[in-house]
Amino acid sequence: MDLSTLVLTRSEVRGLLDYRTCIDAVEEAFRAESSNRTLPALVLATHVAGGGFHVKTAGMRGDRFYYATKTNGNFPGNPASNGLPTIQGVLSLHDADNGRLLALMDSMELTMIRTAAASAVAAKYLARADSRSVTILGCGIQGRSQLRALSHVRSIEEVFAYDFNEDIAREYSMGMAAELDCTVTAVKDYHDAVRASDVIITCTPSREPLLRSGDIRPGAFIAAVGADSEHKSEIAPDLLAASKVVVDALEQCATIGDLHHAIEAGVMRRENVHADLADVVNDTKPGRRSDEEIIIFDSTGTALEDVAAAAVVYELAIERDAGIRVDLGA
Repeated sequence: MDLSTLVLTRSEVRGLLDYRTCIDAVEEAFRAESSNRTLPALVLATHVAGGGFHVKTAGMRGDRFYYATKTNGNFPGNPASNGLPTIQGVLSLHDADNGRLLALMDSMELTMIRTAAASAVAAKYLARADSRSVTILGCGIQGRSQLRALSHVRSIEEVFAYDFNEDIAREYSMGMAAELDCTVTAVKDYHDAVRASDVIITCTPSREPLLRSGDIRPGAFIAAVGADSEHKSEIAPDLLAASKVVVDALEQCATIGDLHHAIEAGVMRRENVHADLADVVNDTKPGRRSDEEIIIFDSTGTALEDVAAAAVVYELAIERDAGIRVDLGA
């Protein structure tokens, strides 16, 4: 019996996992969750000076029973201070029937793509079908990934790009316009752009709300991606309370997502959340009911997305003979 472990670098993960494939895998993972074919997605957070670590775990049963553990370090000051990426980490993929360590893979590319894939799945079910205009708040790596993924589920014609750093927004607008063949405009003040947009995606490290009640036009869909710790905040409690809220993982959002701040402010309770995305995907709860609803997807990044994406990467790596094999037990 082969007991070796497949090791995959970031570039190898990038070469194996495309957006369309990941979107389909993440959608199937949410469908599996709603039909009780998953293990609970759990998270452990540890804070240190300058950043922190997240350990996320989940399991999913398909043709094979997989279990994944991802450990990511998140240090927002790294690019400026250390010349290192904000997020660095590793994912271990196991056979959940016997515990065998199947693969170790760099988690950066996988995290970037699966996070955007989850937003795309949410947009597929919750954004208006005729959505054409988009505002991206946060033009870093994740902002690029989000727009790429969204383009697979909606026909994008016009994009407004905002970043705290205006140079980054201008660079983003030129690069993404050429890549996606649509109009991308860098803006200095995002409020008018948001009011003109069908879809708004927030992926910033902000600790203060960027969007409030009254900023959004009826019918808009918001994917709130940046708040992945209890200190981050992008969506004001009053906007959450006035909108239909769908979450990727209820308890996680109530602890570290934008929902957390609305609950602390006393304007929402867990019971006020409309649905988990898994219930919408599986049609056990309705998604959008009218063209006038404002719907917010509170995305904190569940490990269910990790195990789904990692399983695809592993299976494609086996098929294409990618990576190297290491016998860790030797």
